[in-house]
Amino acid sequence: MAVSADELGTQDIKKLLIKQAVPSSIGILFMSVNILIDTIFVGQWIGSLAIAAVTVVLPITFLISSLGMAIGVGGGSVLSRALGANHKEKALHTFANQIMMTFLLSSIFVVFGLFFSNEMLLLFGAKGSIMKPAREFFFPIIISVPFLALCMMGNNIIRAEGKAKFAMVAMIIPAFVNIVLDIVFIKFMNLGMFGSAMATAISYFMCFAFVLWFFIFKSELKLRARHFKFKIPIIKEITELSIVTFSRQGVVSILAIILNHTLYTYGGEHSVAIYGIISRMLMFALFPILGITQGFLPIAGFNYGAQNYERVKESVQLSIKYAAFLATVIFVVILIFAKPIVSVFTTDPKVIAETPEALRWVFAASPIIAVQLIGAAYFQAAGKAKKALLLTLSKQGFFLIPLVLILPNFLGIFGVWIAFPIADILSTLLTGYFLKKEINTKLIQTNDGIL
Repeated sequence: MAVSADELGTQDIKKLLIKQAVPSSIGILFMSVNILIDTIFVGQWIGSLAIAAVTVVLPITFLISSLGMAIGVGGGSVLSRALGANHKEKALHTFANQIMMTFLLSSIFVVFGLFFSNEMLLLFGAKGSIMKPAREFFFPIIISVPFLALCMMGNNIIRAEGKAKFAMVAMIIPAFVNIVLDIVFIKFMNLGMFGSAMATAISYFMCFAFVLWFFIFKSELKLRARHFKFKIPIIKEITELSIVTFSRQGVVSILAIILNHTLYTYGGEHSVAIYGIISRMLMFALFPILGITQGFLPIAGFNYGAQNYERVKESVQLSIKYAAFLATVIFVVILIFAKPIVSVFTTDPKVIAETPEALRWVFAASPIIAVQLIGAAYFQAAGKAKKALLLTLSKQGFFLIPLVLILPNFLGIFGVWIAFPIADILSTLLTGYFLKKEINTKLIQTNDGIL
């Protein structure tokens, strides 16, 4: 049963977090399984070079589409707090402005991407024999990106309304469509990378169709023509918080550029393929932690807007506790089953031999990342854009990128893999400091701490 917006401020936090986090986790799971299976199909039916090509192209498309995610998350915080404060008209104007901003900005970036496709592919690491399959994959995907951006934006608003199950379905539909079409286009029609891209593009459109249906027939946010006017104060508030998410994705894209070039320099094309497998596993394995983080956001945002600080504090405590437990379980599974997991993706003996150790190192600090993820999400939900930006960028921007640039000069390719757990530890310590300070000053209705 869906949660109404008002229930975000009244239901038991444990039950509410489960209701919000479980559907979000399932949705992310299906999306992650989709990416995993897509990578397996590409690796088994086309080759490990195709995995490298996908690893180059996806950061470009996700950078553009993350405009929608950023506007969705930033505007979702504004919308949740407006609903919590019973400002319904502000919530409606916020949603309408999000739609216009997402479509306009993503379309501009897509046109830019089409005109400078070769330059972008080279920048993101399409070197040597990676370029040809990367180009085949790039064009169908880039054209579909505005649909993906609107899906990402809409999905965050669906969760902000408390309708996590509908958000889950919105993520399951493209996963199912993409897997079926992958089989048709790659296996039976032998369309190679172009077929994989077409399957992905069609799946984005189907997701958009479902999100559109939800807002027309199921949403509590009933927009009218008067809401579709740019409101500068609302745009400013959305932008301040959206910059947090978009900056994070921008830094992730910069990291992808640096990683792809560094991996190619120190290990060649097969090292890019190795990271392609690891990056898919990162998203797949951490799906419950990401689901808890997404489930936490509307709860914290609504109750912060309603000044129910005790409920905000409780949601922080429980989210960290649940996410830390699940992250530890995931780490143990990766530690034990790294080699069998890698063997599913490819038959390339060199990739199979080198990936398990790299995978274990990348996941080495995963048991503690809950503090970093939930802590950064709290500041975003509370509308504290500067701290949210600082903490969101801390892992990739302040720690991981410098480490990836420095360590391989001394440790070779191993320096890339060891950089990940070091960055996790440093960013968690930084976030933990700010979060504990916030709880002991702002959320002071009770005196017990969480750390």
